[in-house]
Amino acid sequence: MKIVSTLIGFVLFILFFGFALKNTQEVDLHLFLNYELRGPLVLMLLAFFVAGAALGILAVTPAVFRHRRESTKHKDTIHALQSVARTVPTQPQPDSVNTQQ
Repeated sequence: MKIVSTLIGFVLFILFFGFALKNTQEVDLHLFLNYELRGPLVLMLLAFFVAGAALGILAVTPAVFRHRRESTKHKDTIHALQSVARTVPTQPQPDSVNTQQ
């Protein structure tokens, strides 16, 4: 399995490297207030991909922290219930009744 994943990674690297070599022409990015960025197309695409991934991670972060907090509360409740169950004495079992005489 490791060989297959290494092979797939190598093929993807070759494809992306070829894409980068084919897209080296300069592009202009016009921003607000007459600002302009100039750079290779592949770097512009990479920058926007990284920015999108970072914004996606930031969007998910509150939900992850909420789930961690709830999980910690549930674990604390489980531990408290288990400690109470250990301290409560169990009822003695009734003696068996012998009906044969």
